[in-house]
Amino acid sequence: MQPTLFRRTHIKKLIAATLITTVIAGCAFDDDDKTQENSDVAFTLQLLHVADMDGSNAVALANAGNFASNVAALRSQYPNNTLFLSSGDNYIPGSRYKAAADDSMTNVAGIGTPGVGRADIAMLNAMGVEASAVGNHELDGGTEEFASIVGADNAYPGTSFPYLSSNMIFSDDSNTAPLVTTDGQIASTIPHSFAATTIIEVNGEKIGIVGATTPTNEVITSTGDITVLPASDSTTELAALIQAKVDTLTATGINKVILLAHMQRIDIEEELATLLKDVDIIVAGGSNTRLSDSTDRLWAGDTSAGDYPLLFKSASDENVAVVNVDGDYKYLGRLVAGFDENGELLTNTIDKNVSGVFISDSQMVTELGGTANTAVDNIVSAINDVIVAAEKNIVGHTDVYLNGIKSEVRSEETNLGDLTADANLWYAKIADSGIQISIKNGGGIRASIGYAAYPPGSTNAEDLQYLPPAAYPAAGKNEGDISQYDLQSALAFNNSLTTMELTAAELKDIFEHTVAEIDASDTSGYGGGRFPQISGMRFTYDPTLTARTSAGNDGQRITELAVDTNGDGTYDDTVVTGGTLQGDTTRTFKVVTLGYLGTGGDGYPFPCTASGDSCTNQTALSDTMGSNDPQLATFADTGTEQDALAEYLLATYPDTTSPFTTADDIDDTSVTDTRIIRQN
Repeated sequence: MQPTLFRRTHIKKLIAATLITTVIAGCAFDDDDKTQENSDVAFTLQLLHVADMDGSNAVALANAGNFASNVAALRSQYPNNTLFLSSGDNYIPGSRYKAAADDSMTNVAGIGTPGVGRADIAMLNAMGVEASAVGNHELDGGTEEFASIVGADNAYPGTSFPYLSSNMIFSDDSNTAPLVTTDGQIASTIPHSFAATTIIEVNGEKIGIVGATTPTNEVITSTGDITVLPASDSTTELAALIQAKVDTLTATGINKVILLAHMQRIDIEEELATLLKDVDIIVAGGSNTRLSDSTDRLWAGDTSAGDYPLLFKSASDENVAVVNVDGDYKYLGRLVAGFDENGELLTNTIDKNVSGVFISDSQMVTELGGTANTAVDNIVSAINDVIVAAEKNIVGHTDVYLNGIKSEVRSEETNLGDLTADANLWYAKIADSGIQISIKNGGGIRASIGYAAYPPGSTNAEDLQYLPPAAYPAAGKNEGDISQYDLQSALAFNNSLTTMELTAAELKDIFEHTVAEIDASDTSGYGGGRFPQISGMRFTYDPTLTARTSAGNDGQRITELAVDTNGDGTYDDTVVTGGTLQGDTTRTFKVVTLGYLGTGGDGYPFPCTASGDSCTNQTALSDTMGSNDPQLATFADTGTEQDALAEYLLATYPDTTSPFTTADDIDDTSVTDTRIIRQN
C-alpha cells in the first residue's frame, strides 16, 4: 500500500469518526490535520452526491455495487447529519435502460412492473437519494417515457424522491403535468413528483434544495411541450429565475440552500455561484468534471480537473462551494462542512482528509468497512443477465478501437463516426439508390466500441492503449467481436432515420450550424453535440471566421465543401470553395439523417414543413424500407440507426475474415482526417 493512501484511508476514517462528536461541538480541521477552534460552527452537514450515470453501461453497472456500499459506509459515520443528492442524468437510453423493460424484471424488488429506465431509479431509491435535478438525458425518450419512469405504476414505486427544476414548466406538458406538485414541500412527502424546490430536514435543520437545468434542453433532448426558460439561454436571466425560488425558501426562515444545477458546463455553474445570493452549495451536473483533492485516489488514467470543492463568493459576498464528480458511479462525492448560526458556509471547516471523491473500487469498500447493498446488487445482477444475452448476439468484428469518446466525436472526424455515418448511407441507399449524403451529430454517439487500458505497471497517460472490444467468455464473445450490446451502448438513442432533399444553399447553412459553436481559441475544437459525423461528402472549416447565428445564412466558416454524388470517392460536385457557394445554389442533394435532427434537434436548421409531429418534406426510412431490409439483424426496429449499423456490419465486416481495420488517430497518429478538416 502506498504511504499517501495509508495516510488518507486511516487518518481520514479516524478524523471522520471524531468529527461526529467534535466538529458539531465547535472544532474543525485544517488541511494539515491540525485542530483549530471554531466557535462559530452551529451545524455540520455531510453532503453525498452523484451525477451523470449516462456513459458506459458496463462501467456504471460494474461500479454501482461498490458505490452503494460506500454511500452506506459514509452515511454511518454521520447517521443524523447526512444528505444524499443527485444533480441529474440518472440514466440514459441504451442497454440497461431497455433491459429494465424485460419481463424478468417483474421478479426484481424495487422494479416490480417492467419498464424502461426503472432499474436505474430502483438503484437510486435503494441507495437513498433524497432529491435530484432534472438533467437532459432524463428526457431523451420523450416526456411520456420520463413520466413513466418517475411516476408509480402498479408494483413499480416510481422515484422515492422529487425531481427538481426551477426553469422547466412541467405543467405545460400533458405527460408530466399530473406529477407536478407545489414547491417548498418536505421531500419525503412528495416522492415521484416534479417541483422547482423542496425542503429536507437534516437533524432538525431545514435545508432548501433548488433544481435548475440547462436552458439548452429544448434543443439537446426531447422536452415535448415542457417550457424551458429562459428562451434566450442567458445565464443572467437563468440566475434571476433561480433567485426567485431561493428567495421564496429563505423568506420562510430557511438559511441553508443547495442548488442542484445540471448545466452541462461547469463554467456556467461557477458563474451562477457569483450571481446568486443565499446559495451555499452548488452541486454541478452534466459536464462529468472530475474534481478532486490531493488525498483522493483516482481510477488509472483519470486526472483531476480541479480542486474539490471549488470556492467562490456570492453576489452578496457569502461563501459558495461548487462540487462535481465524474459519472458512471465511478466516484461518490462527499462534502463535510460547518455552518454558523446564520447559515453561512464556513469554508475553514472543509478538510481535504474528510471531503473529496471516493473511488468505487473494492479496495475503498474494504477501507471504509462498507457492507453490500443487496437490493442494488440484485438489480445489477438482473440487468446484467439481460445484457449478457445481448452480448451473445455478435453483429460484426473490428481489429481496432472504434472511437466514440465524447470530446472526440464532438470535435473531429472519428472512425466510429465515419462507420455509423457510412452505415446510414449504405442502408438508406437500399431504399433509395439516389441518396448521396449521410449526416448525423456527434452527440448521438454515446460510447466507444472497445476499451482503453494501461500496460501493467504504468499509469503514464502516454502509455494508454486503445483496444478493440474485449472478450466476454460468458457470452461466447471473442476479442474484437462487436455485439448487439456494443451497438446499443454506442447508439443509445437508436434514432429513426429520415431522408429528404436539400439545396446547395441549405447544405452549406446546415454545416455552418454544425461548427458555429466552436471557440476559435479552443484548440480542442469542441463543437458540442451538434458537431457532425458524415459520409458521401467532405468539408473544411475555419473557426476564426464569422459563425452562423440563429438568423441563419450568415455563417462564413465553411470554406470548402464537396459531395461525392456518384459514390465512388471522387467528390465530383463542389458546393463551396473559397467560402463561396458554387454553381446553381438551388440544385438539390438527397440526404439521410436522424429523425431527431430532421425536426430541429440540436438546433439543426433542416427545412421542415410541419404536419403534427412529422415533416411532410421528409420520409422516414421505416416507411420506405419495407421488404428491402436485409433482415440480417432483427434486434432493432427497421429504419433505425442501430439496425442500419448492424445490417452494415454483418454485410461488410462480419467476422475475423473480414474485419473493420480503419484505425483512429487517437491510437494511430499517422491517421489523418479526410472528411472534416479544420483550418487555423
